[in-house]
Amino acid sequence: MKRKAIIIGAGPAGLTAAYELLTRTDIVPVILEKSTDIGGLSKTVNYKGNRMDIGGHRFFSKSDRVMNWWLGILPIEKNEDEHISINYHRQSYELRDEMLHKPVADPSKVMLIRNRLSRIYYNKKFFSYPVSLSVETLSNLGFVKTLRICFSYAKAVLFPLKNEVSLEDFFINRFGNELYETFFKDYTEKVWGSPCKEIPAEWGKQRIKELSVRKAIAHAVQKNLLPAKKNSISQKQTETSLIEKFLYPKFGPGQLWEEVADIIMAKGGEIHFNQQVTEIIHSNQTIESVISHNSETKEARTFSGEFFFSTMPVQELIKGMQPSAPPDIAEIAGKLQYRDYITVGLLVNKLAFDKTKEHSIKDNWIYIQENYVKIGRLQIYNNWSPAMVNNPDHVWLGLEYFCNVDDELWQLQDDAFIRFAIKELCEIGFINAEDVLDSNIVRMEKTYPAYFGSYNRFPEIRDYVNTFENLFLIGRNGMHKYNNSDHSMLTAMIAVDNIIAQKSTKENIWSVNTEDDYHEEKTNS
Repeated sequence: MKRKAIIIGAGPAGLTAAYELLTRTDIVPVILEKSTDIGGLSKTVNYKGNRMDIGGHRFFSKSDRVMNWWLGILPIEKNEDEHISINYHRQSYELRDEMLHKPVADPSKVMLIRNRLSRIYYNKKFFSYPVSLSVETLSNLGFVKTLRICFSYAKAVLFPLKNEVSLEDFFINRFGNELYETFFKDYTEKVWGSPCKEIPAEWGKQRIKELSVRKAIAHAVQKNLLPAKKNSISQKQTETSLIEKFLYPKFGPGQLWEEVADIIMAKGGEIHFNQQVTEIIHSNQTIESVISHNSETKEARTFSGEFFFSTMPVQELIKGMQPSAPPDIAEIAGKLQYRDYITVGLLVNKLAFDKTKEHSIKDNWIYIQENYVKIGRLQIYNNWSPAMVNNPDHVWLGLEYFCNVDDELWQLQDDAFIRFAIKELCEIGFINAEDVLDSNIVRMEKTYPAYFGSYNRFPEIRDYVNTFENLFLIGRNGMHKYNNSDHSMLTAMIAVDNIIAQKSTKENIWSVNTEDDYHEEKTNS
């Protein structure tokens, strides 16, 4: 009988693990997904032919392995890659040549190459993101504000804080207090629901890394002096926040993961929907089985296997341990915190900025820095892919809100929340209420694992779960780590590498996204 791997969750990490097992081992993956959807946080919601990307997913990675993996599933659209320059060198391996010229069997199943544009909306004006002291920025801010920013930035350069304890310290050291107060503080606190001074600096070190005013200006200069590089999707030396181009599935990120799921099932893997895992049965430091309940029928099922991959929230994993986890581990897990997420889709005739049917705003998403509204970010789905909107004459918007399931915002009924969202977008001057044609709302729990609460004691949980040799925690919620999709995929790939190599270590999995290069040389060795 073939060995089995029980995989909890059908998001990027879980699906990648299943695909890797099927294509590289004789282990049969059995995926247990609590919802009826494929893709987890990377799913695409189809509402009357208008597609919603939950969170906005740029398909870009500094990992060659991930880039080639994506293009092995969905090739680049042929009319897109004719004028694209790829820095391809055998001694500096990047995108495999066959991936760039792979035949397109189905023109609807392709990757588009998209231009990245995201800006900050503050004081009803647009500012480049990441913020740099450009002519546009200085002009929009005015002379007095500009002087204050310059002096503040100079102070940060000359007299940096020696100990970065909080996220506020992290921002001030790189941008100065005035720029931090203007462009970072309000948005960040909307996302996390906590003051920046109470969020550990570790969040910035992982998500923003070494981005600074100096690097943003240098990148802008380089971009203008070396325009040919603008046509490349190979940008490994570029800070992630500064990339100019990215890949994007024609019908949204969910399209890629739905394709992967089809491949998994065609190759003999299993995907079971509506399966909420509630118990993880273990003995002698080995996971033996999991028990799940069908969310519709309430029927309980037991799934046994030789290997177990978990992408479920760590809080729920520890709660489900049978026998129970030690009291101190259970206490830490119970106090881990998350931020939840709501997207309101608004279909409008036009934006308030547009005098004609020609859409003037080309941003993929816009950071809303205005502190008198709750909306944190605004997506324009048309600009991710024209195929995301059913009628190209309409504008399809995604209004992103960050909240907790027990707060007032989450508790609003759907109709009331949509009315609230429309009112806010009118208040900041983006739309006129009479132009709204239709709407939809999507709620996602535990979207962002938080780096406060009991997070400072998370290494104790990590040490505990690492004692189970056949248990692999992967993905964003699975590791309580604010990973992007490519990081989540790499954790799954490396876990399978370890199984094949019969390595007992888990350190190479936990090390993903702790350095700029994602430890790629280590993972590919």
